Amino acid sequence: MKMGGGDDGRRRAGCRSPNRARSAATTKLERFAAARQALADARARGRTGRAAGAPGGARSPRQVGGRGCVRRHHRHARLPPCLPPVQALLALRGLLPRAPRLLANSFSLSLALQACAASAAAALPSKTAAAPTLGPSLHARALKSGFAAADLFVRTALVEMYAKAGLAELARAAFDEARRRDVFLCNVMLAAYVSRGDVAEARKVFDGMRDKDLVSWNTMIHGYAMSGDVGMAREIFDGTTDRDAFSWSSMISAYAKGRRSKEALELWREMRVARVVPDCITMVSVLSACGDMGALAIGAEVHQFVEGNRVEVDVKLGTALVDMYAKCGDIEKSLIVFRAMPVKDVLTWSSMIIGLANHGLGHDALSLFSEMISEGLQPNEITFIGVLIACTHVGLVSEGKKFLSSMSNVHGVAPRIEHYGCMVDLLGRAGHVEEAMELIRSMPFEPDAVIWRALLGACRIHKNVETAEEAMARLRVLDPLADGHYVLLSNIYAQANSWEGVAEMRKTIRRENIQRVPGRSSIEWENTVHEFVSGDRSHPRFGEIYKMLEEMMDRLRQAGYRPMTSLVLQDIDEQSKTQALAEHSEKLAIAFGLLTTPARSTLRITKNLRACENCHSAIKLISLLYDRKLVVRDRNRFHHFSEGKCSCKDYW
Repeated sequence: MKMGGGDDGRRRAGCRSPNRARSAATTKLERFAAARQALADARARGRTGRAAGAPGGARSPRQVGGRGCVRRHHRHARLPPCLPPVQALLALRGLLPRAPRLLANSFSLSLALQACAASAAAALPSKTAAAPTLGPSLHARALKSGFAAADLFVRTALVEMYAKAGLAELARAAFDEARRRDVFLCNVMLAAYVSRGDVAEARKVFDGMRDKDLVSWNTMIHGYAMSGDVGMAREIFDGTTDRDAFSWSSMISAYAKGRRSKEALELWREMRVARVVPDCITMVSVLSACGDMGALAIGAEVHQFVEGNRVEVDVKLGTALVDMYAKCGDIEKSLIVFRAMPVKDVLTWSSMIIGLANHGLGHDALSLFSEMISEGLQPNEITFIGVLIACTHVGLVSEGKKFLSSMSNVHGVAPRIEHYGCMVDLLGRAGHVEEAMELIRSMPFEPDAVIWRALLGACRIHKNVETAEEAMARLRVLDPLADGHYVLLSNIYAQANSWEGVAEMRKTIRRENIQRVPGRSSIEWENTVHEFVSGDRSHPRFGEIYKMLEEMMDRLRQAGYRPMTSLVLQDIDEQSKTQALAEHSEKLAIAFGLLTTPARSTLRITKNLRACENCHSAIKLISLLYDRKLVVRDRNRFHHFSEGKCSCKDYW
């Protein structure tokens, strides 16, 4: 057996002969030069399509804002792996005193500048970050050699280097000094502004560009989307002729994050018609919109696409599926997806715990929390929100106290005001109103409107007028225009037969011009979400819907239903109050569901406000009379109605 002799031995030892090493280095340089020349030719001809690697590279916000055009082209050239940027810079800094001609050409200089940019972007510890000290000296060399003025590659690398270091002013100065600018250079400047959230300056650069490619348009869509300006994002999107998956994904994500879920789902349908293949980011945004709207069929359609196309379900996509099914009322399917995920993070567990809690399955949620701890995962603030909600919906007061205490004592998670709000809600709903008040006085935060609203809700359940008036006094300071406070207090007065109080609330609403938030309920049918507001007559089938509503109300009255007209705050006669209650949005949605769906099928309704006592009572009876299961999601929780009963046991 040969040991180490000759070329064969050197290869086994991982070494190369000097001639072979020089040959490999020459080959690598030639390939770099060829790639650079190809991109230079593309720039000269104005080619900016996918063949040049620029628009096709715009697949995600990180790529749009993070990769220079030269480096993207080098990647597509499939070059051999190089040293990490910082190591390369350290080596360069050590070699320059002995070999000053290392940077004697624009090619090597632009590569060194790109390494500086990559080093700055990596945000490495200062002891290894060579870019801050070497960058200015490279800039000086570029100016002295004339490459900064004559070579667009060097100019683009300079702008990117300063942008990645967070020095937008210097990046802009280098950009302004350019005698000529092409689309690649402008895109780097666009991305620099967008990455720091300065969309207004990015727009100025965008408007001044003579030529724009898909990267330019996508960068602006993404910039406006991230800044929350959905209208401007849509304006840019509509002006983009050659859209790719990133264009659609950015726009759908903007709608989903802005809670404009209906528009997000409409755009999703347009994307599918356009035969654009969605990526995982798109599907996560669509699933978020489905969860918000309660669009179970559309969410299931996305899931079928994932399975049919063998899309890898990573943690983020899997968590989005878990969350969507839970929010759309199919908690069983949510659990199936959860159990099938091979890898779960704390957000996955938290989403499942919150889903179970909101469906009233508090004991199941707490069992899952114990399972999570046993698997060695560290819970976070969101996890404990779910745990405390679980305790609230099943009235586990002592357990809730233990969990709140264990947050900091056991798990090192500092309770936030949201956790105290859950605890106030738990104590209040369980009848411990005075203890809830003591907790508010002693907690280490100034109580906000959410805290006082939770206490006011507890007073409604337990008819505590005195504490309700104190909570209302605080709410009129913290959130004076929210109509729900006045409605709750009026209901409390009505329960206590304090009609003077009810009259005073009506006067206050009129005097202070409090605008009622309209109740909205939606139901999905044939992959379309149908939305209703109270007294709505805008639906194309409103005649049939109101005929079904009349039949439904007749059957309810015959079964003993009596409308709770005391809940109506408008100063109108009894007959008008009865009619107003009959036309609440959830009753219209149910009438539409009874009209359009097969007998005995489950109806799923989503409402933006808390379900009122009158509708809650009516829906229980509807489930019995029509032999239907109804899953209703209101602002507080899910209600599963079946055989005349509700899963909340009238505890909501």
